[in-house]
Amino acid sequence: MVKLSANLTMLFQDLPFLDRIDAAAAAGFRAIECVEPYVAPVEEIIARMKRPGLEFALFNMPPGDWAGGDRGTAANPARQDEFAASIDLALRYALETGTRVVHLMAGKIPDAADRAAWTAMLVDNIRRADDAFAPHGITIVLEPINTRDMPGYFYSTTAQVLEVMEAAGRENVKLLYDIYHMQIMEGDLARTIERLLPRIGHIQLADNPGRHEPGTGEINYPWLLAQIDRLGYAGWIGCEYAPLGDTFAGLGWANPYLD
Repeated sequence: MVKLSANLTMLFQDLPFLDRIDAAAAAGFRAIECVEPYVAPVEEIIARMKRPGLEFALFNMPPGDWAGGDRGTAANPARQDEFAASIDLALRYALETGTRVVHLMAGKIPDAADRAAWTAMLVDNIRRADDAFAPHGITIVLEPINTRDMPGYFYSTTAQVLEVMEAAGRENVKLLYDIYHMQIMEGDLARTIERLLPRIGHIQLADNPGRHEPGTGEINYPWLLAQIDRLGYAGWIGCEYAPLGDTFAGLGWANPYLD
């Protein structure tokens, strides 16, 4: 069964963050996810989630100054202390909301940086985060992001992420497979998802080009979602797209999968 999660960072942007939780439930979603839940007190998030019985499918560890251009701190040797502090905050939100998947963002690497040193730092920090999360049954996911939308991000292909996962050597660390990013970078979506399914901890979607809702671009989402279901993927699929217009008006594609 295809299970869709509403990404509150991308959907219902005309509403304040907490009201987006209510909107997701009203639209029929049974789970939510976002980049930064830390914009609201965790107690208020929980209160909003309890009324419709929503699950929190995924959120990111604190990425640094998002508005200032940060996209994570885990690979940056100069920000080791900042990353260590972010583990405690993310763990508290995960435990209190019942979230079982957390996205660790590596960050952007400058052209002149020592990639080997940054890789070593990233691997160490993944292990450090895993030491905190794994005893609570919380999975860490790593996401390759396309070079067009986020130039300079530490990894942009599944192969690069798998190399880091192998170096970390932790079974609790999985791949976040974003269909939109990987259509741009790799294509061959169905075969790639089938091959990598044992390593995938979360999936996200958007159509291409434009990063809008399914049905606006080139990806055959009815077929692909059915294929993902046939393969036995049981996790949430995050709707991380920029609606062309009103979020509710653009959910026709999702009606077969929503309550």
